[in-house]
Amino acid sequence: MAKTEIVVVGAGYSGIAATKMLSKKLKKNPDAHITLIDRHSYQTMMTELHEVAGGRVEPEAIQYDLQRLFCKRKNVSIVTDTVTTIDKEKKVVKTQQGSYSFDYLVLGMGGEPNDFGTPGVKEHGFTLWSMDDAIKIREHIERTVALAAVEPDEAKRNAMLNFVVCGSGFTGIEMVGELIDWKDRLAKNNKIKPEDINLMVVEAAPTILNMLDRNDAAKAEKYLTKKGVSILKDMPIVEVNHDHIVLKSGEKIPTHTLIWTAGVKANSDAEKFDMPAARANRLVSNEYMQAKGFEDKGIYVVGDLVYFEESDKENRPTPQIVQAAEQTGLCAAKNILATINGTEKEAYKGKYDGFMVSIGSKYAVACVFDKYHLSGFFAMLMKHIINLRYFFDIRSGYYMFQYIMHEFFRIKDERNVFRGHTSRNSNVLWSVPLRVFYGCVWLVEAMKKVVGNGKVLQPSTWFGDGSWFTNTVAFPFEWLQPADATSGASQAAEAATTVTPDPTFGLSYAFGEEPMLVFKSMPDWFGSIMKFMMPNTEVALFMQKFMTLFEVALALAIIVGLFTWLANATTIVLVVMFCLSGMFYWVNIWFLFVAFALMNGSGRAFGLDKWVIPWIQRKLGNWWYGDVKSRYGEKS
Repeated sequence: MAKTEIVVVGAGYSGIAATKMLSKKLKKNPDAHITLIDRHSYQTMMTELHEVAGGRVEPEAIQYDLQRLFCKRKNVSIVTDTVTTIDKEKKVVKTQQGSYSFDYLVLGMGGEPNDFGTPGVKEHGFTLWSMDDAIKIREHIERTVALAAVEPDEAKRNAMLNFVVCGSGFTGIEMVGELIDWKDRLAKNNKIKPEDINLMVVEAAPTILNMLDRNDAAKAEKYLTKKGVSILKDMPIVEVNHDHIVLKSGEKIPTHTLIWTAGVKANSDAEKFDMPAARANRLVSNEYMQAKGFEDKGIYVVGDLVYFEESDKENRPTPQIVQAAEQTGLCAAKNILATINGTEKEAYKGKYDGFMVSIGSKYAVACVFDKYHLSGFFAMLMKHIINLRYFFDIRSGYYMFQYIMHEFFRIKDERNVFRGHTSRNSNVLWSVPLRVFYGCVWLVEAMKKVVGNGKVLQPSTWFGDGSWFTNTVAFPFEWLQPADATSGASQAAEAATTVTPDPTFGLSYAFGEEPMLVFKSMPDWFGSIMKFMMPNTEVALFMQKFMTLFEVALALAIIVGLFTWLANATTIVLVVMFCLSGMFYWVNIWFLFVAFALMNGSGRAFGLDKWVIPWIQRKLGNWWYGDVKSRYGEKS
């Protein structure tokens, strides 16, 4: 039986969503195969391009390698190539390097900036629609500020330090927000005053952020004004030159940097496909996301490329936003699956759960579920939560972790929602003495259990009289106390009720103070767990010996700096268990806080983790993802 070949063109939000669903639903179908084609070997998180352009994060923070996203799924092939034509009759996608037959084709190549034919935009302006665009803007701004700092001509210098963003949609406002945050660093690096750098938004419409509720938009505008951003509304740009722009009113604004974010149109590559198009060259589809006129060819259009008007939104196509991109991609995937499985197709019904826009790293405005209006810290936090939700949806724990690290812990100049409190890089060298001391304390206490110390019951162990070699066990667990008062266990139990445990866990406390137990007795729920784990003395004796060896290994791992995050996390669990057993004192509660402090990579300095952890990461990465490449796929 011939394979069912599905080709997805474009690894944006819509293409990834469609491919993920198809791969998941068809993983048990050996006769189905999916080919994902994109000109890059990675997905770009388009909504965060402004962070790269504005110097907040490095490009790799928003580049997600396609092989890592799909974890070597057997029914997905990744191809790095550019589609040139589509033979709709023979059902073949032709690329620069080969060709791919299809039974079903999903076109999700996205959009590109629309300059509306404004003279000079292509030659002198900057757009923000790709990673290359973002890097180009970033390098240009750094270079321009550096040159302006040493420019003796005041008029030219002012023009160079005047940065203009055209368009007050989400992209434009988020871009100028990054410039607000970046301004201080640019000024410091080039020894000029931050107020020398002027920021401006130019909008052709009479209002800004027109997709937002008017109250939310007003909050955003107020914040921008407070931060010194000039906002020119109802002022279309009619010409762009290398050192100035011209407004419709005839006014000239001197600037060497115009960032154009005023419009979006369909990817120009789609013009070669000879398919029905509508406004902004977007390809027309029906309610199932099937390309108009080619329903019988199995061709679907999704994302920013598709033009589809819902019945209740006449003359208003699906918005070019992430939510619509993902939902159109999923709709196409569901209908391909319906055709394969012989079930009923599902019409597209957009559900948009609100809108939000960030203005720099610390402020945002948002409307969630169309009724909850947020601004400031909570709106910014909500944006991060939504971004993290995206990684959950596409099942990428790897990039969820990377996002957290880049956005919260590896940020410079306090450019995150927590005002830098989470992002200061610390030198783990200073924690080495503490790590060795903490490991030694655990080792001393573990060795007491091996050799004994002459006392009947120590709080440093749940098991026995302090010696690993005894065959008696004394617990604060009543179900382990035998009825025979002459047995060794019974004697130990009696001792446990009459002998005051050494409360110091190997350490002393202030003279004259009476130490206090964290818990005077074991909580009932914890007792039930312990009873299940250790129902009799034999199991308890085994646990005594096992835990002793385990604590020795744990102590040695901490001392030599091996798996220090995991080892210290384990000591936290053990201390909590000791506390719940009624055998741990407040005087030693510092164990918990030392363990937390040592989890900050303390084994990377004078410890084995410096070599072991990178080696494991490489091996596990290659095993799970394979070798990531800058180019995927073979020529057909």
